[in-house]
Amino acid sequence: MQQPESRYTVLDAAPRRLRDVLLRWEVILVILLALTIVVNTIVSPYFLDVFNLADATFNFSEKAIIALAMALLILVRQIDLSVAAIVALAAMGIGYAAEAGFGPAALFATGIGIGLLCGVFNGVLVTWFALPSIVVTIGTMSLFRGLTQVILGDQAKTKYPPEFLELGQSYFVKMKETGIPWLFVPPLPLSFLVFLILAVLFGIVLHKTAMGRKLFAIGSNPVAARFSGIPVDRLTFLLFVVSGMLSGLAAALLTARLGSMRSNIAIGWELDIVTMVILGGVSIAGGVGSIVGVVLAVFVLGLVTFGMSLNNIPGQVVSVYIGLLLIAVIAIPRIVDKLGFRTGR
Repeated sequence: MQQPESRYTVLDAAPRRLRDVLLRWEVILVILLALTIVVNTIVSPYFLDVFNLADATFNFSEKAIIALAMALLILVRQIDLSVAAIVALAAMGIGYAAEAGFGPAALFATGIGIGLLCGVFNGVLVTWFALPSIVVTIGTMSLFRGLTQVILGDQAKTKYPPEFLELGQSYFVKMKETGIPWLFVPPLPLSFLVFLILAVLFGIVLHKTAMGRKLFAIGSNPVAARFSGIPVDRLTFLLFVVSGMLSGLAAALLTARLGSMRSNIAIGWELDIVTMVILGGVSIAGGVGSIVGVVLAVFVLGLVTFGMSLNNIPGQVVSVYIGLLLIAVIAIPRIVDKLGFRTGR
């Protein structure tokens, strides 16, 4: 018996129009990144030098590593404003450990361990005592930075093993020794290589696993997620621990790169890291975002600030630019929505 023809066709998803694709936030970031490269190339003939670009990654890789963890926290409607203070506290611990004769592996473990403890402290206050994360981390930001300033004072830690400094100050691939052209094996600092590896891992976890779907569910509606059986507090606690550990890792990489540390190390990083995440399309209201967008935002901010430094633009101007950019990134999507368009965020 012949089946009657269906009058309607129900699609799994609405068809995408060209406008919808072009207004996706990741596409906008790709366009912005391309414009950044073109403008900087025109303004400075030294911008596209591969070794200059490799050196430029030193200036944002540690922040970018922390931004990956911050992206997940903001995705679930949390935030950690103590990350820069954790970097300072962990860097101080690394300095004392180096003076005690610890080797490179133990120094990295020290930094990550101190970061882990700080993350546990934040996570306990937020999840066990149900305190707002913004209030908790503002308090621990003052606590961790204050401990560093009280213990260290105006001293500087400068005694580190040469092998430890080599990890932070040299390229992971030494082309002069291998003789391989940079086109095939570009010079990669260790911190930038670590960021790329972590970005891939975070992207897989967030977008390809059940845990990632749970994080999106928590960010969209924490109450509904809790009633659906998702361990909201446990996952939130885990994210604060990861944030602390990556801050400790960034502290080790930063200390190895600088070869010294003072109590004001990494001061002001909170603004840069939050800007990377928000510019990357992670909604401050939670439930929306992607690791690809965060990575693109890292490159945009990193190359813009690098281009400014090549043209001798003062750091104060760069700070003004970052502040204005953060305000614009939050305001533009709302303005676009009011005009009847969608940005795909």
